[in-house]
Amino acid sequence: MTSRTQWRVPAALIALNLIPVGAGAFRTAQLVGGAEVTEANARFFAAPVPVLLHIVGASAFCVVGAFQFVPSLRGRSRWHRAAGRFLIPCGLVGALSGLWMAFAHPLPPEDGDLLAAFRLLFGGIMVAGLVLGYAAVRRRDFAAHRAWMLRAYAVAAARARRRWSTAVGWCWWARRASPGRPC
Repeated sequence: MTSRTQWRVPAALIALNLIPVGAGAFRTAQLVGGAEVTEANARFFAAPVPVLLHIVGASAFCVVGAFQFVPSLRGRSRWHRAAGRFLIPCGLVGALSGLWMAFAHPLPPEDGDLLAAFRLLFGGIMVAGLVLGYAAVRRRDFAAHRAWMLRAYAVAAARARRRWSTAVGWCWWARRASPGRPC
């Protein structure tokens, strides 16, 4: 694999995470900067610590985790091991704070019980993947480690993909509601 082609997957994964990381930065600015509390954001202001932990943990996990897909950085690389020691706690913080918010925050009107159930299911899968991936690497079962960590990352990336779908959906709806107006 050439040095250029080995960076395609991480570049695509980072691009996939641009919207959720940007949304997280926006939410962080709101919470830290003291934005006006509205009905739409009141649940975040009621308990800002888990929201901030979720944003930082999940963003770090998704962005830094993308570099774990670079073949030259895996294997016996010190970088891969050091990044893993950083990423597992970040992923756990992101997933566990997300689970806490799914339990503790009231659902917005547009969310339903099915979405809440999916959040709990996939948050649990992410935690399990991280814990089982860590346990596998400790017993030097690298194939199982890779499989569990890929599952955990796939759950996090699926959340990022949902943000893209939401953005595209909003853009489509805005154009249908106001023809001739850009998104």
